[in-house]
Formats: sequence, C-alpha cells, structure tokens
Amino acid sequence: MRQSARAHIFPALRIVIAITGASGSLYAQRLLDNLDARAHEVHVVLSNYAHAVLAEELPSGLQLPAGAVQHGLKSMNVPFVSGSNPFDAMVVIPCSMGTLGRIAHGISDDVLLRAADVMLKEKRKLILVPRETPLNLVHLKNLELLLLSGATILPANPSFYSRPQTVNQLVDTVVARVLDHLGLPQQLAPRWQEPPE
Repeated sequence: MRQSARAHIFPALRIVIAITGASGSLYAQRLLDNLDARAHEVHVVLSNYAHAVLAEELPSGLQLPAGAVQHGLKSMNVPFVSGSNPFDAMVVIPCSMGTLGRIAHGISDDVLLRAADVMLKEKRKLILVPRETPLNLVHLKNLELLLLSGATILPANPSFYSRPQTVNQLVDTVVARVLDHLGLPQQLAPRWQEPPE
C-alpha cells in the first residue's frame, strides 16, 4: 500500500537531460547520479563543446546511470524532437549563454535545440540552469524572453545555510532545487527551517 501511494505521488517521468559547454559539468553529473533511470525514462544529449568541458572537469568521464540513453546531436531520429511524442521535462544543465540565446530565438538546428523548442511549444517543463557571470543586457533579454515563453530559469547559485563541507554538497544544493522542480523526491540538501527527523 505504501509503495503504490508513493508511486502515485512520484510517477515515472520521461526526461531529457542536456549538457552544454558551460563550466559546471559536475551539476549535470550530480543530477544524473540522483535520477533513477530504471524508474524514469532518461535521455541524455550533449552539445558540441560539452565534450571538451567534460574532459576538463570530469577526468573520469560522464557517468550515466543504468538505463539512461545517450543520443547524438545531429540525428533527429529520437523520440523527444516531436510534439507528437510528449516528454514530461527537459533540463539543460549547465546551460551556456549561447545555447540559452539560441533556444530563446527558436533556432533549432540540432537535437538539443529542437528538443528545447518542442518543450516550449508543447508547454512542457523546460528547466534551464545557466552558469555565467556577469550577465550583459543580451543575456537578460534572452532570459526574459524564455521566462515569458514558459521556461524555468534556475541559475547554478548554490546556497550556504546548510553549511556544505564538500564541493559535491555545494553542487547538490542546486541539484536539489532541480529535482524539486521536476517534482521528484530529494534528500540532497535540507530545507530551510525543516525540523530534523
């Protein structure tokens, strides 16, 4: 009874995780570490420059959870590039300002950009995790356009009230918020003023 109630609260999701060439590969890795790809349908796509950044920031390489499927950037023969095959959510983590700008202006000439375009046009959940500073006016206008289009902008801004002791714990304060916005359970970071169990 308990298991079926839990399954009802957290249904299986169809999710696309996109990784771009912005610094912050660990955000993507920790999100993948905390997604059960046996309970959810998880698809992964990398931008062209993501490979170079991953090699620099994750020397052991990107580790996909069992059951996740990685796709190339150029072939549109994937299920999530058409509104006729609806997915529940897409997370672009980390999201470069170049990718963010192309999504904001409807440029959809590869799998990653087309998938984001589909999420917006179908009014599905698109979560963008930009990691850039400082921001210029072009960035801010693109962010405004995406907000007006229905995207969730969730910057990679860690919180400190939980007193994280490691880089992973710091990264997890952002990943926890992504999981919250996906509607998935998380125990990565304590909630503000939540009483201890």
